[in-house]
Amino acid sequence: MKKIIISLALFMGAILTGCNDSFLEKYPVTDLTEDNAFKSYDNFKAFMWPCYEMFSNKNIATSTTAIGRESHYVGDIYAGYLERRGASGQNQYAFQTVSSVTTGNGWDFQTFIRRINIMLSHVDESEMTEAEKNHWKAVGYFFHSFWYMELIDRFGDVPWVDKPLDETSPEAYGSRMPRIEVADKVLERLKWAEENIGEPATYEKKDGSNTINRDCVRAAISRFGLREGTWRKYHGLGSYDTYFTECIRTSKLLMDAYPTLYTGTDGQPAAGYGEMWTTDDLSKVPGVILYMQWLETIKPGHSCYYEHTSSHDVEMHQATVDLYLCKDGKTIDHSDLYDGDRDMYSTFRNRDPRMYHTIMPPYAVKDGNGDFPTWSYSSDPANREYIDIMGANESCSNPGVGMKRLPGQNWSASLVRRVPNLQGGAKYKIDGKEYSPHGFVACRSGYYVWKNWDNWEENYNNAQVNTADKPIFKIEEVLLNYAEAMFETSQFDQTVANVTINKLRDRAGVARMTVSDIDANFDLKRGKYYPKDNTDGILVDPVLWEIRRERIIELMGEGFGFYDVRRWRMAPWFVNKQQKGMWIKKSELSDLTLLNETTGVSDGKNGSMTEGYIYLFNDPVKDGKGWLEKYYLYQVPTTEITLNPNLAPNNPGWE
Repeated sequence: MKKIIISLALFMGAILTGCNDSFLEKYPVTDLTEDNAFKSYDNFKAFMWPCYEMFSNKNIATSTTAIGRESHYVGDIYAGYLERRGASGQNQYAFQTVSSVTTGNGWDFQTFIRRINIMLSHVDESEMTEAEKNHWKAVGYFFHSFWYMELIDRFGDVPWVDKPLDETSPEAYGSRMPRIEVADKVLERLKWAEENIGEPATYEKKDGSNTINRDCVRAAISRFGLREGTWRKYHGLGSYDTYFTECIRTSKLLMDAYPTLYTGTDGQPAAGYGEMWTTDDLSKVPGVILYMQWLETIKPGHSCYYEHTSSHDVEMHQATVDLYLCKDGKTIDHSDLYDGDRDMYSTFRNRDPRMYHTIMPPYAVKDGNGDFPTWSYSSDPANREYIDIMGANESCSNPGVGMKRLPGQNWSASLVRRVPNLQGGAKYKIDGKEYSPHGFVACRSGYYVWKNWDNWEENYNNAQVNTADKPIFKIEEVLLNYAEAMFETSQFDQTVANVTINKLRDRAGVARMTVSDIDANFDLKRGKYYPKDNTDGILVDPVLWEIRRERIIELMGEGFGFYDVRRWRMAPWFVNKQQKGMWIKKSELSDLTLLNETTGVSDGKNGSMTEGYIYLFNDPVKDGKGWLEKYYLYQVPTTEITLNPNLAPNNPGWE
């Protein structure tokens, strides 16, 4: 039945979740007891439902919770791909404003680990068959490992907790286990789960559809294998071959099982890419391995509504816009299709269509003499170029029709006359009539991010009624994992490119990658990685850079960025960039100013510049700031070390 998973998870979470106030594991405070809670298969299933909330936990940057600053955008904001609107939105890692923490910071061995370990401790004594016992051990190992993947990524060395603890347990006051040992245990558990989890044909009937199965375990191994393998390689830890091997093995199995990419229904370029985040029922979408289901009457979402309001503050800056290739598969510096960025129309023209599904394209319409929501085309045909590409918003209603249609509208169906709709922009004219910028669906850079936007969902002020499902594991990520791991093991060639990168480009309508064409001149502006104590950086291999570019573009706005730039040791290259907006004439600005690229600060309202890039933030490096080595790992909260001195010392730089 559609979307039953979430409703059951909420119900069981309400009756089974207990409170605890320390790192020590305690049994949940419920009406159930150890004598009656862990007998039958259904007992175990009910007890484990709350673990599915792990996929919407905000500590995990790829979380399916999607609303502004507390969303899957956060990981890409921290990575420097995206930014937050407003003077207070500067990247905390670029400007060294990351605060020391006493509690929290993702240091959590209670919420999920406690529950999982309690369940695992009772499996063998239950009334289940051996196969059923192995199945629930496998499910437990999956969730335990998935949370430990986050703990390892944040803190490196962490305690290994695989049993219920109380105040008398010596393990409750143990030290942190070295990262390499913890990661090896995680991989060992995931591989055991892969071999022992129940067959879908049998266990989907028991557990329900869209639950943890062997493919989910393989997707976790694919993700973890690449993440840990590259971390070990680029951070000099060694012993990474096994992780690349496991990533490649499981990715290939999934690629064989999910050979088809979703192409969408709305007819826009790269429709399947955009509609992965704006589709009501992902159970019908090829390539989706696991997804979060939203249901209006039980657990609705609000991501689409939020992006139709003045509150949405996520936007893109020019350096990330410049990463998108042109449709001929070439960079903007080498493509004959690119006309420059001196107006927003040419910036978007002939670019990778995935850009249109991430940033709202430019347009301008007349508003029907002020009678919203009616509108008509401008007399200038250039103003309808991207309306024709994305499809016209003809319904002008709430709910409306279609996916990312133009012109845009807010939650009450009031239209956005023009994009760019600059917060701080001056009045402008359309067909001789003067208008002011709208206060809603506005940004400072000109590049408004709208990944979750569609017209068909109902959107009401402060009401959470959105029902578009969100992917948790999908084959697109697996293709990118496989391509990168194959390069890291010297196996990437044209054949691999064709079954990974070029499958994604074919769907997007971008020319295929030809590996032999990629040399040192393919992108003279390609990124650098920074081995420890190397402040100059080393240029990334040209082919590897194109593989990473494809990952950045395909997964843009999905939260992978901060994991990626840290495991690649490329954080300074991305985070330290000065973020600037679109190129514009000064006369089109009111409260905004232009960037003086020589000084790295605003030219000011009384400056001499007549046009240029919109000033967003100072240059962090020229301000004496920038990425710090200690940011590669998070700080262990100081209260935790006070309670358990054996956790000391803290991570380097946080002592």
